[in-house]
Amino acid sequence: MSVNRRSFLKTSAAASVAFAAPAIHGADKSKKYRTALIGSGWWGMNILRTALAAGESEAVALCDVDRGALDKAATEVEQMTGSLPKKYKDYRELLEEQKPEIVIVGTPDHWHPLQTIAACNAGAHVYVEKPVGHTVLEGRAMVNAARANERVVQVGTHRRVSPHNQWAMQFLRDGKLGRVNMIRAFVHSGGGPGSPTPDQEPPEGLDWDLWCGPAPLCPYNPAIHPRGFRHFLDYANGTLGDWGIHWMDQILWWSEEQWPKTVSSTGAKWFRQDNADAPDTQVAHFEFDSFTAVWEHRRYAANYAEKHPVGVYFYGAGGTLHIGWRDGTTFYPASGKEPENVPPQLHQPDSQNIPELWADFLKCIKSGERPVCDIEHGHRSTSMSLLAMLSMKLGRSLRWDGENEQVVGDDEANRLLRREYRAPWQYPI
Repeated sequence: MSVNRRSFLKTSAAASVAFAAPAIHGADKSKKYRTALIGSGWWGMNILRTALAAGESEAVALCDVDRGALDKAATEVEQMTGSLPKKYKDYRELLEEQKPEIVIVGTPDHWHPLQTIAACNAGAHVYVEKPVGHTVLEGRAMVNAARANERVVQVGTHRRVSPHNQWAMQFLRDGKLGRVNMIRAFVHSGGGPGSPTPDQEPPEGLDWDLWCGPAPLCPYNPAIHPRGFRHFLDYANGTLGDWGIHWMDQILWWSEEQWPKTVSSTGAKWFRQDNADAPDTQVAHFEFDSFTAVWEHRRYAANYAEKHPVGVYFYGAGGTLHIGWRDGTTFYPASGKEPENVPPQLHQPDSQNIPELWADFLKCIKSGERPVCDIEHGHRSTSMSLLAMLSMKLGRSLRWDGENEQVVGDDEANRLLRREYRAPWQYPI
């Protein structure tokens, strides 16, 4: 690629940043939204740090069932702001006493729906991490709560504001790849087989019963908490329900079709020897009216045979477009000419674009507009992954009526669009 071409691509990407996170001219920086964080671990604190750095949030409260994580987070906030936030173990008490204007939900997946809905009902705008929930109908209940309360609910699919992703979407919409009929999304990671971790007594200061909450109560295991829950199907939906949400969202962001017509998936735990019950190998097929999308992941062998370990390929007559993460976006022309790369512009820690997404969130709170990662978008992207997980569990294809959010002619599958909550928690309607 020529220097001039590279400069043009970088300029285009920089312009995307301005579009994704517009400066809020004339904003009243003296206004500080009363902001609370529910789930004060790794990613929740990434979001809260961004909120505080934006200068329009006062961290009034933190909530976590793990006292160790809670105390550590509260100390950091006090060091950053000079003020110690109120600490809570139960988010319901926080909402009742503090009446926050903004709530960040950074808890494990199985808690997102109840906490988001409760925050909306309490009058707060919500930034909730992806995936929006554990089952399909939880997501619809979250959308309903946001709309009924006229609250802004932003989902943490921050790749919608990543400059190289935005450049890619414009490239596709301008027709430079030609007609796209095939899409392949994937995550290939390395690592060894691991080994089982024995159950233990919960650490001091961890309310394990409340951590499990509406999900089944199992013995405490350090492989689950902290940070391992994504590979335990009572609390999350494996790699597809975690990483896959980002790439399902890229597909729906590009497409004018809002959901697939049929979904099928197979998967198994072939390699890993740890406690997790999520598949370490999975393939899913999504048939839309005008294209086919495929998902694949494996949690072993890495991917040195291809140039990219994660992302999504769009295949068109003009070539192949890869939208990735730390490797940016790359166009491979069908002519065989040199590939063209738009490098990423990511923030640390953890190579993300949370600041752009938070800026959009604040803008929409002020204007009343729908955010770029609105809860409806997050619900549909999450549903794609959840339907594939459901197909894998049932061992058959599903025909999806996206308008009514029902599996066509499959009563068993429709029953599994929700699940029974553990008492006293009640499934949201």
